[in-house]
This record gives sequence, structure tokens and C-alpha cells, in this order.
Amino acid sequence: MSALFDFKSFLVTLLFFICTSAYVKMKAPSMVDPYRTGVRGVFWKAARVGERLSPYVSLCCLFMAFHTFWYAGK
Repeated sequence: MSALFDFKSFLVTLLFFICTSAYVKMKAPSMVDPYRTGVRGVFWKAARVGERLSPYVSLCCLFMAFHTFWYAGK
């Protein structure tokens, strides 16, 4: 099943996208430019969310990791 049709998989994909965008902005800031439009603009917005809400994003990542680890087989 596609990650877009399953809500749990969609949330995991969204969290990974936010975390990856923030990491790429930290390592190569020229790739994630706020003045870009289209796909690269979406990367900037996701990186911004990852920077500003990093404690909440990291708690969500930890919760999803524990949930996947213990409840994936059920």
C-alpha cells in the first residue's frame, strides 16, 4: 500500500521529510533557499518547521519509533 493512503505511513513520511529537510539545510544551506519556488520552496518550508518546532518534531519521531517498534507486528 502506498504511504499516501495509510495515515500512519503518511505521518512517518511527513516526519522524515521534515527531519531530512532540516538536516540538508544545516549541512548545505545554499540548496534550501527561501526565495525558491516549487519543490525547493517546499523543502525550505519543511526545514523551517523542523528548525522552529524541533523539540516537538523530535518527540513525534521518538513516539513513532517506539510505536513502530512495539506495535508493528500487531
